[in-house]
Amino acid sequence: MPLVTRRTFTTTLVATALTTAVAMPATAATPSAATVWSAGHPTASGDYESARLRYQRSVAVDVIKGLFERGDAEVVDRYVSADLIQHSPTLPNGAEAFKKLGVSLHHQYLNLKVDVRQVISEGDLVLLRSHITLSPEDRGNAFFDIYRFQGGKIVEHWDVNQAVPATSVNGNDMFSTISQPPTQQLGPRWLTAANKKLVTAYFDQLLVRKDVSAIDRYVSSDYHQHNPTVADGAAATKDAIGGYFKLYPQLTVEPKRIIAQGDLVAIHSHYTNAPGERGQAVVDLFRVQNGKIVEHWDSLQDVPATSSNSNTMF
Repeated sequence: MPLVTRRTFTTTLVATALTTAVAMPATAATPSAATVWSAGHPTASGDYESARLRYQRSVAVDVIKGLFERGDAEVVDRYVSADLIQHSPTLPNGAEAFKKLGVSLHHQYLNLKVDVRQVISEGDLVLLRSHITLSPEDRGNAFFDIYRFQGGKIVEHWDVNQAVPATSVNGNDMFSTISQPPTQQLGPRWLTAANKKLVTAYFDQLLVRKDVSAIDRYVSSDYHQHNPTVADGAAATKDAIGGYFKLYPQLTVEPKRIIAQGDLVAIHSHYTNAPGERGQAVVDLFRVQNGKIVEHWDSLQDVPATSSNSNTMF
């Protein structure tokens, strides 16, 4: 959850360069989308749904990995709608602009590295959480990308990115997983609905209705925090959020979409500190274990005055 406004990239080129660049973790295999989709013959609705979610996750990764790491424009033709609806303010609508950008940046940034830490899918949406750097010396940016699928293709995209700061008050980086197991191993699918309901209730009570007692009810005492401006632990988060509410008494938080899978729940929201401000686009990602929220990651981005497309960031 944001407590201070933090600027993202300082140039339009770099911001655009990283708008949707993602890849699978080096420790995980990246099956082709076609392989995931065709594997097995689902015999029940649950099997079909599981296969579809695997397909969507794989496509989202295959598109960006192929385009930005290999300069493969054909992967966009296969898996991205020509009429892509774009919400990133640095890109116009359409797959062609996305494709040209990726091919160009593949040649311009030979040391661009992408490290995806979480990939989850629910319904027609996929969320990817990544650490993107332009060079070995670059601290990089924390990215969330959200893709909507229709007919097996990506038809819409949102993103939020934030520059990684030099220091963190909690001592955690913005990408690690402290709770176990690593978040590349998604929790049981049957817990998705319950965890989504829990996090939705927590978010509504805490940030929409501004009731900090939600932290006592829903958050584990040994809560791990990856927002670099907030210390570890439930008590520290309660103090920080309480201070945020006092600083911005007219704060409004409007959730736009919620994506959950297993033990991970992400909420994409529009935060506005005061009436008349453009506000910030924020993605909060929570991990739930044994009925409590145990870990939190986020990224936030100022909503700009102008955009390369006619859509909002939401």
